[in-house]
Amino acid sequence: MNHFTELLNSTHNKKEFNCGKDLLDKYFQEQANQDVKKRLSVCFVKIDDVTGFVQGYYTLSNSSMPKEIIPFEFQKKLPPSYASIPVTLLGRLAIDGRFHKLGLGKMLLLDALYKSFDISKKIGSFAVVVDPIDSDAENFYTKYGFIKLPDSGKQFLPMKTIEQLFQ
Repeated sequence: MNHFTELLNSTHNKKEFNCGKDLLDKYFQEQANQDVKKRLSVCFVKIDDVTGFVQGYYTLSNSSMPKEIIPFEFQKKLPPSYASIPVTLLGRLAIDGRFHKLGLGKMLLLDALYKSFDISKKIGSFAVVVDPIDSDAENFYTKYGFIKLPDSGKQFLPMKTIEQLFQ
C-alpha cells in the first residue's frame, strides 16, 4: 500500500485527466497544485505504470465537524467539553474514464483510509469525512461502510472502524 500512490507534482500530466465530472476534472487540472502549495490539502495520484497517465487522484486535509451532527451512538462516547471533533477530510476522489471498472476507486479509497489512519496516530482524527458530489459517489461510500450524517449530505467512517480494516 505504501507505494500505490505518490504525491502530486509538476511532472504529472493533469491536462488529459477526464473522469467525466467537470467539477473534479477542473479541480485537478486547475486548482490542485495551488491547494498543495498553500497547504490546504495534499493530493495523491495513481500513475499508470505503462503510459504514465494519471489514473486517479484523491485529496486529504484536516478538518473538524460539530459534535452534534455525529449520530448519538458515537457522540455519547465523546467528551462533553468538545464542541467540534477533529476529522480527516477526503475532499475529492476521481478515476480517469480510461481506467474505470478496474477497481481503482476501491484501491484509492483504501489507500486514503490507510494514510488517514496512519496519520491519526500522530495527529488526532476521530473519523474520515466525505461530502459526495452526487448519488453515485454517495452509493460508492455507503458500500464501504460510510455513515450518512443527517441534514448535511456528508458521510463519515469512524477511525475505530478504519483501524479494524488494517489490523
